[in-house]
Amino acid sequence: MLFADRSQAGRMLVERLPDLDQASTVVVALPRGGVPVAREIARAFGLPLEIVLVRKVGVPGHPELALGAVSDGDDMKLTVNRDIAGVLGLEDEAIRSLAREEMPELERRQKLYGGDRPPVSVRGKTVVVVDDGVATGATLRAALQVLRQRGAARLILALPVAPAEVLEDLRRLADSVICLSTPSPFHAVGAHYAVFDQVTDLEVIRILDEMYARNGTAAGNGLRPGGKAP
Repeated sequence: MLFADRSQAGRMLVERLPDLDQASTVVVALPRGGVPVAREIARAFGLPLEIVLVRKVGVPGHPELALGAVSDGDDMKLTVNRDIAGVLGLEDEAIRSLAREEMPELERRQKLYGGDRPPVSVRGKTVVVVDDGVATGATLRAALQVLRQRGAARLILALPVAPAEVLEDLRRLADSVICLSTPSPFHAVGAHYAVFDQVTDLEVIRILDEMYARNGTAAGNGLRPGGKAP
């Protein structure tokens, strides 16, 4: 399956998702690529859009290979790809050291993307977790674990494309998984898009501002989209 762009992939996911209740559902994207996909879902269902910040921890000298992933928050949450760590003979402390190098970028994005918008709470909510695709699943594993720790009641993972074997692993962390395409062999996420331009920080901010303005107020304030008390 070849998607025209991320927006089209998002619209196709809308057709596969179940009915989502506005009062109890939040769409959460992994920036940057997941944000344009998630926007289409949030628009279609009239839902608030939030992000979860996770950074891949690459293998030294081979940054494209995910050794693990680290997430934002009060405490550094590290998820390790044990298969790769075992092959390389890396101990946990060495991996944590590599992960700490990613924290400044996470903090930069947190400040940049946050703006003046109040955060959207996921506690007790159904959370639709969205990315533009998955290769190894390292960042998504970390994101799902973080969202569960933050109190998400139900996690629905929505993806345009991913390897089948990675999806099997992610199913253990999510309550439901929707994926449009599971090609084999799997080469790269971008290979399944006609247009796969890099999503910029400015585009992420613009989309988050747009969706916040559309919904009127954040679910994190205990209000439904449109400002009506639940």
